[in-house]
Amino acid sequence: MTVRTQYEADLTALKAALVEMGQNSADAVEAALEALCTADAAAAAAIVKGDGRINNMERDIEHRCMTLLLRQQPVAGDLRRVSTAMKVVTDIERMGDHAADIAEIVPHLAGVRKAGDPAVSRSIEMGRKAHKMLQDAMSAVAAEDEAAAKAVIDADDAVDYDFNTIKRMLAAEIAADPGKVDAALDVLMVIKYLERIGGHAVNIAEWVEFL
Repeated sequence: MTVRTQYEADLTALKAALVEMGQNSADAVEAALEALCTADAAAAAAIVKGDGRINNMERDIEHRCMTLLLRQQPVAGDLRRVSTAMKVVTDIERMGDHAADIAEIVPHLAGVRKAGDPAVSRSIEMGRKAHKMLQDAMSAVAAEDEAAAKAVIDADDAVDYDFNTIKRMLAAEIAADPGKVDAALDVLMVIKYLERIGGHAVNIAEWVEFL
C-alpha cells in the first residue's frame, strides 16, 4: 500500500469514527428524552455516567486528526477534510454534554412536575425534532450530502419555534402562580439544552460541503 493510499484509508476511517461518535451522542439524546418522559432517575444517571465514553471518542478522533496532519504534508483537500472533522467532533461532543445536562435535571423535575405536564410534553416533542436533526446531520456527513444538510438547517426553525412557544407557556405559568418558578426554570433549562442541540446539528450540517 502506498503512502497516499494509506492516507486515504485513514481519512475514510476518520469519517467512520466521526459518524460512530455522532450516533453515540444521538443515542444519549434519545435516552435523555426517554428518561424525561418516564421520570426514570436510574436511566438518567446512566446517561450522565456514559458521557465519559463520548468524551473518550472525542479525544481519539482529535488524536487521529493530528496524526493525519503530521504524517505527511497534506494537500489542500486533505487539510480541509481533517480540519472540518475537528470542528464537527466538537459539536458532537457538546451534544453529548447537553444530553447529560438534561439527564441531570430529570430526577428533580420528576418531583415537581406531574405526569402529562403540558410543558414537559411539549419539550419532549421539541426534543424529538432536535434529535432527528442530529441524526440527519450525521447521515449528511456520512453521505457527504449537501441537500440533506440543507434540510437539517431548515428544520431548525421548527425547534426554535417550539423553544419560544414553551418559554411563553412557562412565563404564563409563573404569572399565574409565582410559587411555580423553580419548576418552570427546570423546564426552561431542558429546552435551552435542546435548542443548543439543534444549533450544533446546524453547525455540523454547515460543514458538510467542506468534507
